[in-house]
Amino acid sequence: MHTTSERNTPPRDAATGRRADVTSGSPRTPEWRGRLGAYVALTKPRIIELLLVTTLPTMILAEGGMPGLWLVLATLVGGTAAAASANVFNCYLDRDIDAVMNRTSRRPLVTGEVTPRAALVLASVLGVFSLLWFALLVNAASAWLTFAAIAIYVVGYTMLLKRRTSQNIVWGGIAGCMPVFIGWSAVTGGLDWAAVALFGVIFFWTPPHYWPLSIKFTKDYRDAGVPMLPVVASSTRVAGEMILYTVAMIACSLALVPLAGMSWVYTVVAIGLGAWFLTSCVLMLRRAQDPARGKLRAMKVFHASITYLTALFVMVAVDVFLPF
Repeated sequence: MHTTSERNTPPRDAATGRRADVTSGSPRTPEWRGRLGAYVALTKPRIIELLLVTTLPTMILAEGGMPGLWLVLATLVGGTAAAASANVFNCYLDRDIDAVMNRTSRRPLVTGEVTPRAALVLASVLGVFSLLWFALLVNAASAWLTFAAIAIYVVGYTMLLKRRTSQNIVWGGIAGCMPVFIGWSAVTGGLDWAAVALFGVIFFWTPPHYWPLSIKFTKDYRDAGVPMLPVVASSTRVAGEMILYTVAMIACSLALVPLAGMSWVYTVVAIGLGAWFLTSCVLMLRRAQDPARGKLRAMKVFHASITYLTALFVMVAVDVFLPF
């Protein structure tokens, strides 16, 4: 005869010996690990990775070599906390939208794994920590720029622009450019025209990076009432504007040559990468009239944009160490 507690105890998995989750039939994940994973998911780690990819090469260019290890670590830790704060604020403010969109319907604030209050506390703590960290361990300029980056993303993009204009990602994308200014100021204590050129690269890169993703999830954005450009404009117009932004992006990448004294190696690589990405956008324009093929091409452009930015900034860092 079994006691009540024995009857309510989930059976053990024959292979692992662990108790099975009665509701899912899979081994139960330790509660603390699942909760930690939910909090980490709110910070959008993949976005943070891309932001940090632009920070270190910028610091190397500003220094004209490898900056001190402590300064690099301090800047990357502060930048990670700042980006995480902005992303959690974004999840908190957009939780109603996320619940409607299939792509975001499993985010922790939607599923209830994290409460809105807990998310707000996490975002606030990370934000305050990042500002104090930069102010005390790096310099005042980087702290102020960090504050501006968080404010632009949370207030400018999430609260004011995202639900009101199809140009939301264009101007809201300024926040994604700020790691360049933060990295440069961390090394020099100020800004320079070379930093402005790098800022321009990311600013003009943002629309042809994000709009292809919006094309794939147009229905999601339409259902959520978010007027992303692909929701309110034809695919042909979107692809055409992407080409214009890409041309401006390439121009900024080449402006770095005279402004920062980049070598012919960087120049050749920047031209090659730019031509490759521009070709990808042109092909997208050609297939814009075919919804199925257009979405497939759009995602290829999305992935190509990540490759482009990563490769260009790696080249920015490598060029500093070339012997000519």
